[in-house]
Amino acid sequence: MSRGFVKEDDQEEAPFIPPRAALPDGVSNYVTPRGLRLLQEEKAGLEAERSLEHESDDARRRAWAVIDGRLALLEERIVTARVVEPPTEEPDEVRFGMRVSVRFGPGPQNGMERDLTIVGVDEASVKDGLISFTAPIARALIGKRVGEEATYPLGSGEQRLEVLAIANG
Repeated sequence: MSRGFVKEDDQEEAPFIPPRAALPDGVSNYVTPRGLRLLQEEKAGLEAERSLEHESDDARRRAWAVIDGRLALLEERIVTARVVEPPTEEPDEVRFGMRVSVRFGPGPQNGMERDLTIVGVDEASVKDGLISFTAPIARALIGKRVGEEATYPLGSGEQRLEVLAIANG
C-alpha cells in the first residue's frame, strides 16, 4: 500500500528496549544461585506488570511491547544460565562466586581495602562490591591465593592489588 493512504497517527515507533549487560561471544552465562533467583524474580515482576490495567488500548499496546521485549531478553538469559554452586569447603583460591578482600597497591586507589564478590554479568553492581566475572579485575583475581598480587589494566596504566582473604560469597 502506498504511504499516501496511511495516516501518520497509525505509525507507531518501535519501543527502545535497553540491552542487558554484555556477555562476550562464546562465554558461558555463569550465575550464582542468588543471580538465577534474581533473574526469575525479575521475570515474575515483568509478568505481573503485564497484567496491570492501562488507560487506553494504545497505552496497553505500548506497555506490552516494552515488557515483551524485556521478557524476551530476560528469558534468553535464564535459558542460558549455568548455575555455579559454591564449594562446600573453604576456598584456597579465588573463583567464581567467591568474596575476596583486597588491598590496592600503587595506582589511583593506593591503600584502599575492599571486599569484592565475583558474580554473573546480570548480578554485578560495583557500588555493592559485586563484580562481573568478565571484568578485568575479576579476571586478574581468579586463581590467586591469599598473599598473592594481581594486576589489571586501569585507564592508561595498571592497578595492582593484593589478595587479603577469600571466602564463599
